[in-house]
Amino acid sequence: MVVCFVAMVAEIEWLGTPEAAERLGITQRTLYRLIDEGQVPAYKMGRVLRVKATDLDVFLDQSRVTPGSLRHLYPEAKTASPES
Repeated sequence: MVVCFVAMVAEIEWLGTPEAAERLGITQRTLYRLIDEGQVPAYKMGRVLRVKATDLDVFLDQSRVTPGSLRHLYPEAKTASPES
């Protein structure tokens, strides 16, 4: 009896840089900077760059802002000073 096993390999969803930038809501120039800095993995296929959709999901998860970590970006609430 011969048993054949077929590996279930998830299909990779490849995105071009315009689609990847749109998915992140940034410009292509910003995406190129993120790729060059190593924050977003990219793959050169011939003359074009491709990005895995799953890599974008990982990048987004790692970029999540921790609640309470942005207090330095907004001023303290002004308290009303008593008038003399």
